[in-house]
Amino acid sequence: MPAYNEGSNIKTVVKEWYPIIKKFGNKESRLVVVDDGSKDDTLSILKSMSNSKSALNALTKKNSGHGATVLYGYNYALKHGADFVFQTDSDGQTRPEEFEKFWNLKDKYDIIIGHREKREDGLSRIVVTRTLRRIVKWKFKVWAVDANTPYRLMSAKTLAENIKFIPKDYNLANVILTVVYLKRHQKIKYLPITFRPRQGGINSINLKRIFNIGKFSLKDFSAINKSIDKKLKDKNH
Repeated sequence: MPAYNEGSNIKTVVKEWYPIIKKFGNKESRLVVVDDGSKDDTLSILKSMSNSKSALNALTKKNSGHGATVLYGYNYALKHGADFVFQTDSDGQTRPEEFEKFWNLKDKYDIIIGHREKREDGLSRIVVTRTLRRIVKWKFKVWAVDANTPYRLMSAKTLAENIKFIPKDYNLANVILTVVYLKRHQKIKYLPITFRPRQGGINSINLKRIFNIGKFSLKDFSAINKSIDKKLKDKNH
């Protein structure tokens, strides 16, 4: 779970998600929250909560954006021997009670991705998701129902294989990760999820930033697609 300036949200979000660790995990399972160099009290709240919650790992790093923070968390989980890795965001938009249906299918699929079917975060965000879907189809020649969803459960084995295809600290890490799973024809399942409005704080990614990220990503996607295809071709030979 990446977190940046979520001081108004993080306590509630951790309290919502922490029981999931206890209910479905084992004694080694952890809720890992990675603070991305927040300028507010996000980290201090996390550290305080971790004193009474043994399965909460509060990490921090220099600010480098959402994608890089997600990758940091993935690599941390893999390094510490995870069997499965689940990623969601810290803004309170996702519902912990929808996790069980993902967990019940974990042994049947390489990755289970939430499809934001019931969206309550505004029309503009729906347009962004639909546009990204078509761009991914255009640039990577794969159809991703919801490429960038922050609600995904992966086997650590396939995550370790596929994370190698993602450029270091890439901003749209989850998009490329979805693409790699699709290009490798791995077992993918989409499950519908609810997506609430942000539960507090201010979204650091506004529409202007989304547009600029999208503009630069078009060029990036072409280069990344060539790189993925080359690596897959070399691997097959």
